[in-house]
This record gives sequence, structure tokens and C-alpha cells, in this order.
Amino acid sequence: MSFSLDEILARGVAEIITAAELRARIAEGKPLRLKMGFDPSRPLLTIGNMVGIRKLRQFQELGHQVILIVGDWTAQIGDPSGKDETRKMLSYEQTQENARTFMDQFFKVVDKDKTEVRWQSEWFGKFKLDDVFHLAKTFTLADMFEHETFRKRYAAGQPLTLIELMYPALQAYDSIAIDADVEFGGMDQKFNILAGRQLQERRGKRPQQVFLVPLLPGTDGNAKMGKSLGNTIDVYDTPNDIFGKVMSIADSALPIYLTVASDLPSNEVEAYIRELQQGSVNPRDIKMKLASDIVTQFHDAAAARDAEQEFIRVFSKRELPSEMETFDLSAPMSIVDLLVAIKFAPSKSQARQLIQQGGVKLNEMTITALDEQIAPPTEGEAILSVGRRKFIRLRRA
Repeated sequence: MSFSLDEILARGVAEIITAAELRARIAEGKPLRLKMGFDPSRPLLTIGNMVGIRKLRQFQELGHQVILIVGDWTAQIGDPSGKDETRKMLSYEQTQENARTFMDQFFKVVDKDKTEVRWQSEWFGKFKLDDVFHLAKTFTLADMFEHETFRKRYAAGQPLTLIELMYPALQAYDSIAIDADVEFGGMDQKFNILAGRQLQERRGKRPQQVFLVPLLPGTDGNAKMGKSLGNTIDVYDTPNDIFGKVMSIADSALPIYLTVASDLPSNEVEAYIRELQQGSVNPRDIKMKLASDIVTQFHDAAAARDAEQEFIRVFSKRELPSEMETFDLSAPMSIVDLLVAIKFAPSKSQARQLIQQGGVKLNEMTITALDEQIAPPTEGEAILSVGRRKFIRLRRA
């Protein structure tokens, strides 16, 4: 699905600094250099991470140049954005492996053949002490304390290293190194991206434009999408898992998912949102269209059709999934430990919460006791399920 320039600059955009300047640059007719950097310490992506990446693809389709920066050098420092403590440094080997994982997902959306990949070590590996001082003197402590996280940590008496204070300056230098025209990121990256614009201005260069996208809430409608909350839709999920997770999205979050995570035509999206607001449509019907669209993005149309049929078979007809993983039990195990072991819950506390909510069943019988022991089946298999989407076969080892 191709989008017009007006749609790209309006649909699913949190803020552009500045929209008028960006339009003027585009009107010059010269391909813009579009910057996006990534932190190799977090290589696994959700569809929330893909919101900005999808914008890159849209600009790429208009003929602009995408430059992906691998933060292999600053990964040794750790991005402080939104963090309350210092992040551990990564080894060189870890950054390389994580970069490969990241790019495998990145290029599911962006055209690899039309993307320039750059590694920070290309320029920072050549930095000398005088280069560091020259960069550091560009920013003041007051500049850095405009960063809310830095301010809070300093006020709370928490450790705040000079290395961390340098991180925004280092990321800003990336824009100098590649001569960026526009930098993309989520709203949580606003400070660092603005630092790049500021550094370019202070060095007499044409300042980059700042293109910020909204943060996608979790499937439960929570403002945060996170692994620990169990509310993510991951790029590496199977087609069936993606489809099922989209169908579980809270109705309240459906409009933003339609707007920023789908390739559905804008006029259709506007009509769906209007119908949802009026209560003239069943949200489930809209979710089916959205789920098919998102599966197609990361797999293909055939996978989307199969996932839809599987969803209807399992959830509408109340049948068991055609494919389930198997877990071998050699001895009795507590239900809480079992849920964590089979990765149906990210932690014991989350496992207990699932049980208390009545979502855990063994052979269709609801488990209510937090201390219940699950014994290996005496014969055949047992089916353990959580909600209407997670199933696993238990077998005696």
C-alpha cells in the first residue's frame, strides 16, 4: 500500500520539528538522507518498534535514502532514555549478533537494497581525546538537564555518570557523520534526536528535521508495551500468534493500531474509527481486518488467510488448535512453576495473576488453587490452556 506525501506527514505522526521545513526540503526535489539508529542491546522488535520503521519505508517509496545506524559503539554505554539506572555494557560479539537479529526484522519492512547501513565504530573508532573534548564543549550541563530522566536521577541522588551525559552528544554526532536530513524515532527519543539538530546548528550545518511517531500501547490498552506485561505483538511471532494477539487488542486501543500499525487505506481507517465511535460496528469485525493486514506485513497474504481460518476454527468453533507444542513432565510440578517453564507467563507473579483471573485450564477444567500440583498424565496427553489463545500438550516424560 503506497501513501501520498500528505498522508505520510499526517497519519500516525506525533510531532514533526518542523513540518514546514520538512515540506520545503522535500519540495527541493533532492533525495533526503533519513536517519534511524538502533541500540543493539535490544534486538527483538515488537510492532510498536516498527511504527517508525514503517515511516521510513513510506519515505523510501518516495525515493528518499534510508541510513540505518548500528549503535555498536554507544551500546558500550547504554541509552539512558527513560531509564532509572545505568545499563550494563555489551561486548563486541554481543553487538554483532544483536545487530544481525535486528536487521533481519528491520528488512521485513524496509527495502534492504535501498538502505545504507552504517556502524558507529566507523567514526567513533577513530576518535581522539581532542575530538571528545570538541564534542563535549558543544553542550552544557543545562542542555543535558533538560532531559527529564537525567533531572530525576540527579534530584533523587542516584548515580549519573559523565559517560551517560555524553550519550546524547554521541548520538547527535551520528547526524554529523552521515549528514542527516531527517531523523526518525519514537516520542521517548525526542531529546536525543533534538540534540542532533542542535549540534548541526552549532556547527554551522543545516539542521536535521525531527520526525517523531507515537508509542503504541500494549494489546491490553496499557500505555506501555512490554515483555514483562505480556502485552506485546512481536515481529518474530508466528502468523497464528500475531493474528490471535491482534484479536485480543483492547477495543479502546483499536483506533491507534489501525492508524499507525496497519497498511489499510486511510479512508477505510477513518471509516472504521467513525463506526467504532458510533457503536455501529462490532469491534471484532474490524480486528479481523487489522489482524490479516498485520500478518501480511510480516509474513504474507497466504499466511494471513491460514491464520484467519485457524482463529475461526479455534475461537469461534471452540476447537483445539491444529498444531500445539508438547511439554514433557517427568515429575509433579506446581502450576505456577509450570506456567513460567512453558513461557505462558513471564514471571511467577504473572502466573499467579492468570490463575486468580480464572484463565488457566487443564483439560477444560479451571485451575483455582495457586499451589496446585500438575502431575504427568498417567496415559495419553493432557491439554493445558491459558485464555483462548495459548495451548500446550502435557506428556509424561
